[in-house]
Amino acid sequence: MNLLALDTATERCSVAARINGVWFERSVDTQRGHADIVLTMIDEVLAEASVKLVDLRGIAYGRGPGAFTGVRIAVGVVQGLAFGACLKTVGVSNLAAVAQQVAGPGERILVCMDARMQEVYWAELRCDPDSGLVEHIGAERLSAAAGISVDPSTIEVIAGTALTAYPELGARFASARQLIVLPRARDILLLAEREFGAGHGVEPADAQPVYLRDQVTFVKTG
Repeated sequence: MNLLALDTATERCSVAARINGVWFERSVDTQRGHADIVLTMIDEVLAEASVKLVDLRGIAYGRGPGAFTGVRIAVGVVQGLAFGACLKTVGVSNLAAVAQQVAGPGERILVCMDARMQEVYWAELRCDPDSGLVEHIGAERLSAAAGISVDPSTIEVIAGTALTAYPELGARFASARQLIVLPRARDILLLAEREFGAGHGVEPADAQPVYLRDQVTFVKTG
């Protein structure tokens, strides 16, 4: 299944394609400028793979949660590319992409990403021992770090940027393997393969972001 995936939801801008089983990737860590570089990265990946958009089965993207502007960039780029090439799209959770990057078969993973504004995006997931792909246990949530309602004894891996922003999480989940990582387009593509294979691809106009937070600006008081 030949697919392209991209992600701009965090400070990592990444693109990946798997063409006839071979990986082609680009990744840049930068605080800004995703909109300026992601299209160039896509062009480079497709050229290296010697394919055109119309040769693909579909396009996957990190649909959030993440930076408001970054998630919007991903959705807008995918809609434009997929519409022009008559391709279906699949949005993949950025929290699931982090879990996919670090999980071992059968492990339970807690992903905690810094959401700024003194909050954390978090979700609990499990890696299926047969497929090697992660699945959500419950909903994705937004809360203060202290509001993460997960029993530490059930978690084997905790991953994400919130470990840096909120060191108390490391102490609370001290028995778990701890990894500070950002999502990658490669893992978004792996998870999207399952969705495309199940016939869950949607038209470009139906590609949607997931923010979790309605309020996207913070006014400091005091």
